[in-house]
Amino acid sequence: MKRTLILIAAALLAGTSAFAHGVTAGDLEIIHPAIPAPSPAAKSAAGYMAISNGGAGPDRLLAVEGDFAQQIMLHTTEFSADGVARMMHLEAIEIPAGETVVLEPGGMHVMLMGLTGPLAEGEHIPATLVFEKAGRVEVEFAVDPAGAEGDHADHADHAGH
Repeated sequence: MKRTLILIAAALLAGTSAFAHGVTAGDLEIIHPAIPAPSPAAKSAAGYMAISNGGAGPDRLLAVEGDFAQQIMLHTTEFSADGVARMMHLEAIEIPAGETVVLEPGGMHVMLMGLTGPLAEGEHIPATLVFEKAGRVEVEFAVDPAGAEGDHADHADHAGH
């Protein structure tokens, strides 16, 4: 069942990419870290992935580091009673033992503010995920085709953070 969930998550996150990619670090598997290609003039973007914890205890994603954005934060999307979406900063993302947490549009995601240059479809952007227990994990965000996960125009308001 766990393997099926991982394959489903990878397929969903892969969009129209030719392949899914990931990294294993101890009990954690980071599945297809990706950024839908923003417009060349964009100042912000969002990153997504699935994180599977095959261990006996929980871990927490504390931060994402990279030199491709001035500020990188963990966010979640909350919806008000009237359906208006609002992005909220998260101090960490809990990765429970034996579960897969999916960062996706409309939910938890990595917010990239103050992009230092354009991100072109097909590029692989190096970054470091910082976990409470697993420590620092080097990954590459694949820049997927724009529109694969939507245009993420709702993140434009983050450019000033």
